[in-house]
Amino acid sequence: MSDFVNGFWGYYVAFVVLAGIAWCLWLIFSQREWLKPRPGKVEETGHVWDGDLRELNNPVPRWWTAMYILMCLFGLGYLVLYPGLGAFQGSLAYTSAQEVKQDQAALDATVKPIYARFANMDIPQIAADSEAHLIGERLFLNNCAQCHGSDAKGSTSFPNLVEGDSIYGRQPEVLLATITQGRNGVIPALGAAIDARTAGDIAQYVRSLSGLAHDQIRTLRGKPEYMNTCAACHGAEGKGNKALGAPNLTDDIWLYGSSEAIIVHSILNGRNNRMPAQDQTLSSEQIRLVAAWVWGLSKGVDVTSATVTSARAK
Repeated sequence: MSDFVNGFWGYYVAFVVLAGIAWCLWLIFSQREWLKPRPGKVEETGHVWDGDLRELNNPVPRWWTAMYILMCLFGLGYLVLYPGLGAFQGSLAYTSAQEVKQDQAALDATVKPIYARFANMDIPQIAADSEAHLIGERLFLNNCAQCHGSDAKGSTSFPNLVEGDSIYGRQPEVLLATITQGRNGVIPALGAAIDARTAGDIAQYVRSLSGLAHDQIRTLRGKPEYMNTCAACHGAEGKGNKALGAPNLTDDIWLYGSSEAIIVHSILNGRNNRMPAQDQTLSSEQIRLVAAWVWGLSKGVDVTSATVTSARAK
């Protein structure tokens, strides 16, 4: 690809563009006989259809030729002012990126007074404000709903923000960091260290931690294997580690699913789930409103398995 970014190609593109315009102008003036009025009978081309439909060799209308010349001159003027001649940036030094930044700056100046009212509020206060709630919800729908859903309940591999525990926590500062910087949740692949049978036993033990149906014998085999390979991140009791982003395995809340096959796949092949950083998309003021809206979904509390079970039973 480096062959297409050296200086030669800039000159090549400029030559092709200018040669194309020059050829158009040459073609018009080389056929200038077409512009002269022809007295008498118009010459025929010899093409006849349907017995009496003849093609005549009429000259090109002068208005058409003048318009074509003006278009060529306009093209040359445009190329002097704007980019188009290879590496030449144009006398106005215009770039689409610069235009986007200018539009963003104008928009920021327009909406800044709206966000200024929330500048001295903390996240719980913003979450309790009705206007901030509406703004945060719309920002969420425009920027986050594609993954987490319009109801914020997520789907497979996309966290549920309404019910369910948060891997990193729901404290305001954590939400702000998550939205601003993004997250990259990784479980390392252990297929090179353990076999499928051992992974299946671990899966049975993990299922038992959250009260799911499990094989007692395989669970007994899986517990020591879990301690050897998984407890360093998820803890001896399986309650996870928010500092590491290691999920709680005891609350019956699953990001990918709770079947043995899915758990075994996660153990053997690992997972790499990434949330993109939003600091290049949203302003810091907008991020605070989105964080407040998400915080307000659960008032910053990680929902326990008992709460989820109770809600499902109703």
